[in-house]
Amino acid sequence: MSTPEFDLLIRNVRIVACDDDAGAASPPSFVAISNGQIAALGPSETLAPGATAKAELDGAGALLTPGLIDCHTHLVHAGNRAREFEMRLSGASYEEVARAGGGIVSTVRQTRAASADDLFAASARRLIELMRHGVTTVEIKSGYGLSLADEVKMLQVARALGQRYPIDVRTTLLAAHAIPPEFAGRADAYVDAIVTQIIPEAARLGLADAVDAFCEHIAFTPAQTRRVFEAARAHGLPVKLHAEQLSNQGGAALAAEFGALSADHLEHVDESGVRAMAQAGTVAVLLPGAYYFLRDTQPPPIALFRQHRVPMAIATDCNPGTSPGTHLPLMLNMACTLFRMTPSEALLGVTRHAAQALGLAHSRGRIAPGLRADLCLWDVDQPAELAYAIGSSPLRARLQNGVQHPL
Repeated sequence: MSTPEFDLLIRNVRIVACDDDAGAASPPSFVAISNGQIAALGPSETLAPGATAKAELDGAGALLTPGLIDCHTHLVHAGNRAREFEMRLSGASYEEVARAGGGIVSTVRQTRAASADDLFAASARRLIELMRHGVTTVEIKSGYGLSLADEVKMLQVARALGQRYPIDVRTTLLAAHAIPPEFAGRADAYVDAIVTQIIPEAARLGLADAVDAFCEHIAFTPAQTRRVFEAARAHGLPVKLHAEQLSNQGGAALAAEFGALSADHLEHVDESGVRAMAQAGTVAVLLPGAYYFLRDTQPPPIALFRQHRVPMAIATDCNPGTSPGTHLPLMLNMACTLFRMTPSEALLGVTRHAAQALGLAHSRGRIAPGLRADLCLWDVDQPAELAYAIGSSPLRARLQNGVQHPL
């Protein structure tokens, strides 16, 4: 009987598989990789005698986790909103900034004016930072174009980033992010354009993996959101939703009705919304960076999510207005300190549950045979250290499809 030969053999690592728990690591173990997938793993003494590989990596006792997944970002945009940051520090609310012509529409102006090349260059810098902190899969939303041409431009830039860099990019069409200036006072007419023009064209071009909307009193009503979701369903696209961030609009229940992959933010969701999400299998994506940046005081109902067994994911929400950050491990610390999640819950939130929030649980988010060899090697002793240290970067190695790339 011949001994196996692998593409890569990682030895002497302590594995955090991120199955049902991420609170402890295995004894010294190995992971064998072939064709970009995990072929075998187990305690070091169980490695088949004579097993060989084209390359080997000695983990020297470091911690091995799945590659991190940032399942909610607005990474592609132009400019920044530092001035609005100053306004909020002076007492202006999120709603007041938006109504004064700032907020999302401010970034829309800058993004529309930017060329695709300029957008790519600016967004690439943010993407590289995510990768340096262990991200191997990232979701990128549109939503700063708010016209057919500019939404397509954003999605094309997002796709191009995934082709240029060793990271898997998933794209989400968020045309229903805000009402553009040319449709001021005519929100329903803009929704008409979304459902008859923007969604069909994005689907035809294969640029969107999902459709999102912002269901809020300063954005789109539940009835308007329903129209967007119906159009997404007609074009075979799954949905996600910015829900219950500033108020309870019943968005979580609406998302669940459409079998949404996730409902995101959720600071103001009630138990009926949580129960609906549980029944639909909709993931709660929590965004502690935005909560922190906006100095919010109403945390999402973690106890209800636990009670109803709603999976909780965590993401950076990287965006210029409310969460200008690219450090996903820092979000673990924020989720623990601000939301009182456990370090184990937080780590599952950027691995297994984040994969589920993107509809990718079948291929990544855990360390198991047959899954993608997207992996991170960390210079820490215990998994909890990834959430404990504020802003540290203990990443030793990052593997994408079984290939190690420079940090």
